[in-house]
Amino acid sequence: MNIAVIAHDKKKDELVELISKYKDTIAKHTLYATGTTGLRVEEGTGLNVHRFKSGPLGGDQQIGAYISDQKIDLVFFIRDPLTPQPHEPDISALLRLCDVYEIPLATNVGTAEPILQALEAGVFEE
Repeated sequence: MNIAVIAHDKKKDELVELISKYKDTIAKHTLYATGTTGLRVEEGTGLNVHRFKSGPLGGDQQIGAYISDQKIDLVFFIRDPLTPQPHEPDISALLRLCDVYEIPLATNVGTAEPILQALEAGVFEE
């Protein structure tokens, strides 16, 4: 399964902690991420991550292209709803593509954990 992981700056530590908690499960899949998030995940977990550009520099759009090409199966986008993002239109487009292509999407840790538990239990088919 191809999993995209993205986190706003103030949420990157939360994402790394989440991935660390489910590292054994996630390690069985291929990870994709925007630039800085991918670097933080690699450094914090030791997992290999295919890194796109930073979100504001087009990374969100690159992941969106993978979604539209049906190359992404699951997205964890841990968002910071309290901080304005200069590339909000790109973020909205990425979320819209998840809806269009029916890609499971978690935008916070509370939603990500049950999805990861389901992944761990083998609920998702590849």
